[in-house]
Amino acid sequence: MVEIERAPLTDRIRELESRVRAEYERCHPRESFDDLKRRARFSKEDKGLLRQWLEAAARASAAPSGDRAPNG
Repeated sequence: MVEIERAPLTDRIRELESRVRAEYERCHPRESFDDLKRRARFSKEDKGLLRQWLEAAARASAAPSGDRAPNG
């Protein structure tokens, strides 16, 4: 599990955020990833959603390239 509120903003977190940002904004064209991050500070539902997106990116980056699900 990625601990958002306790984790220092390391290069690893920044890398995950950049991957998540592109995919999140593709899936949610009317809002930005920064909107989600802002809401996550005040909403437990959005905090959970942000955590899920980051965990999915972490799992995808840890999986061998042949094990990744295709986009789309």
